[in-house]
Amino acid sequence: MIKYFSENQVEKVRFGRPFPTESIILNDFHEKAFETDHLFKATTFEATTHLTIAMDIEDCVYGLGENLRGINKRGYQYVSFCTDEPKHMPGKTALYAAHNFFIVHSRDQSMGYYIDFAGKITYDIGFTNQENFEITVEGIDFDVYIYRGTPNEIVTSFRKSIGQSYVPPIWGFGYQQSRWSYENMEIVENIADGFDQYDIPCDAIYLDIDYMERFKDFTISQRNFPEFESFNEKMLARDIKLIPIIDAGVKIEQGYDVYDEGLKNSYFCTDESGEPFVAAVWPGKVHFPDFLNPDVRKWFGEKYHGLMKKGIQGFWNDMNEPAVFYSEKGLRELFIWLKEHENTNMDIYSFFEMTDRVARLSNADEDYKSMYHNIEGKRISHYDVHNLYGYFMTRAADEGFKILNANQRMLLITRASHVGMAKHSGIWTGDNHSWWEHLKLNIQMMPSLNMVGFLYAGADTGGFQDNVSPELMVRWMQFSLFTPLLRNHSAMGTRNQEPWRFEGKVKEHIRNLIRLRYSMIPFLYSEFMKASITYGMMFKPLSFEYEDEASKRVEDQLLVGDSLMLAPVYEQNAVGRFVYLPEEMLLWRATAYEDISEEQFQIYDSGYHYIKATLEELLIFIRPDKLLPLVAPKNRVNRLNRKSFVLLGFTHEVSEYELYVDDGITFDYKNHNKYELVKIEAETDGKCRIDQEDYSIQKSFIFRR
Repeated sequence: MIKYFSENQVEKVRFGRPFPTESIILNDFHEKAFETDHLFKATTFEATTHLTIAMDIEDCVYGLGENLRGINKRGYQYVSFCTDEPKHMPGKTALYAAHNFFIVHSRDQSMGYYIDFAGKITYDIGFTNQENFEITVEGIDFDVYIYRGTPNEIVTSFRKSIGQSYVPPIWGFGYQQSRWSYENMEIVENIADGFDQYDIPCDAIYLDIDYMERFKDFTISQRNFPEFESFNEKMLARDIKLIPIIDAGVKIEQGYDVYDEGLKNSYFCTDESGEPFVAAVWPGKVHFPDFLNPDVRKWFGEKYHGLMKKGIQGFWNDMNEPAVFYSEKGLRELFIWLKEHENTNMDIYSFFEMTDRVARLSNADEDYKSMYHNIEGKRISHYDVHNLYGYFMTRAADEGFKILNANQRMLLITRASHVGMAKHSGIWTGDNHSWWEHLKLNIQMMPSLNMVGFLYAGADTGGFQDNVSPELMVRWMQFSLFTPLLRNHSAMGTRNQEPWRFEGKVKEHIRNLIRLRYSMIPFLYSEFMKASITYGMMFKPLSFEYEDEASKRVEDQLLVGDSLMLAPVYEQNAVGRFVYLPEEMLLWRATAYEDISEEQFQIYDSGYHYIKATLEELLIFIRPDKLLPLVAPKNRVNRLNRKSFVLLGFTHEVSEYELYVDDGITFDYKNHNKYELVKIEAETDGKCRIDQEDYSIQKSFIFRR
């Protein structure tokens, strides 16, 4: 059964009877006669639907949010199935997210598609046949939403369909330090002391799983953090927020209130027999809350209140694909197989079978197919709605925050995600490695994340796994300086990545970069908020603004906000890089806020250039008739003077910039439009103006031909 609907330039094709993901907020579609010009063909075979979109050879495909490879996704295969994937290798096809939105960018007309489906989807984007985009949906019940226009128009229309993006408190734009793990109060305090000792800005320190009592959600280890509330008050007095982790699995332990209440109220996902499903994560055996149940979401969301009442102002949700180390059933079957092969002479194939069986123990499809949700009295296989699990866990948290305090923004990031979740939180891009390839992946992923609403996003700067080199740490920080979420996170057993752990010059470079970040926070926050309010993008591919053929092929440069273009250095031992300029631009070779001088600026014509960049030099391009306002850096966001600027610009006639300003704490901007747009102008003679009396320009660097 196929039905066709239309509403405000958005079309919807309905296949069967879809499960309500609640990702789309539009609700006034009108059914119309089915049309045939949707540029895809559909066939169904054995409960699977196959969609085909024809592509011209020069078409680009953008989107799919958090996934592997480049900005243009053409030429490979991808899978939409939230996956605990710690090795983001080029041959992988899925990460932690399910973002089923993409744009086929054509010369004549671009088309956007959102496949609203909670299960597995496979995308073959010109991999098998260069002229076909083949999509395999593991189901026959789903909606396809269709958008037409330019890429920017399509993104705006889609973003309006899914709702306004999550907005963190402004301190969430500050530098954030994390590691698995800062195990106790003494270590956390030593980390905070390190930032102050070396005069390096920092606004938040994360608490990984060791702050909990034996890895139990919403508990605090009395051995590691015996006076947690007073300790948190002490940190808040230093303007440093603690951000604790919350995992999806609830430890099976009688007397543990979350377990006891969940069991009593039948709040956990079940197995085939109707008993709570048993799997294992950090604490060993766990049950998984049934977050698709509104009652469970309310119960779990209110569990955050205990830590909030102790002064906590932010959380990170993790392991919510959900990650499964093993299930009872899977482990039992593995032991039976191993026992059967004990003392046998295993050849190459039986040995490989053994290693494969061990590897398949984690995050197994068989386990997801053996787990069930109860939706309004109907039992539904988790496998069929798998991609919604992390989304609804994070929705539970966000809704729980607002129950306790409806007008206070909380910092919230999560790992697993689905389209629609961007209303509730930001994301980080998961367990990356200290590889140059992952710095490039971070660069290429940001526009795709913005397309699906995740404006508050970033990677683990420097890499989570492996040992980061000093050079990679500096180059990664040069890019992360611009991502709204700037978090340095590393794994147990790896090199310590706190900024002062590096030798003299590198430590100084990193300190200068973090201070540069703080000088840009009013600008970055302004661009973020304008993108949120207008349903736009903060990070864009060049081709979203420039229509020349060369811009479509650029995979390693990004537009940031309305003023800047970035060309990050992302290769080891590089002392420069090739840059494509679609128009004349001003290059700022930034090193430190205190070092800004006219000698750092140079105007480049449009075209291709090789531009040298020493390790301490950050290449920032300012677009024509645009401005970059900076403020004096401080060591905490709330200490910044956001009304006194150093102004950088490249002016043909008159450069303009609108600075967005609000209180940075409440949702008043959303409910009552309590914000202001401060207009800044600069002319070719260097004269600058601000239309608000209590704002001022301390110094300006305005350049022209």
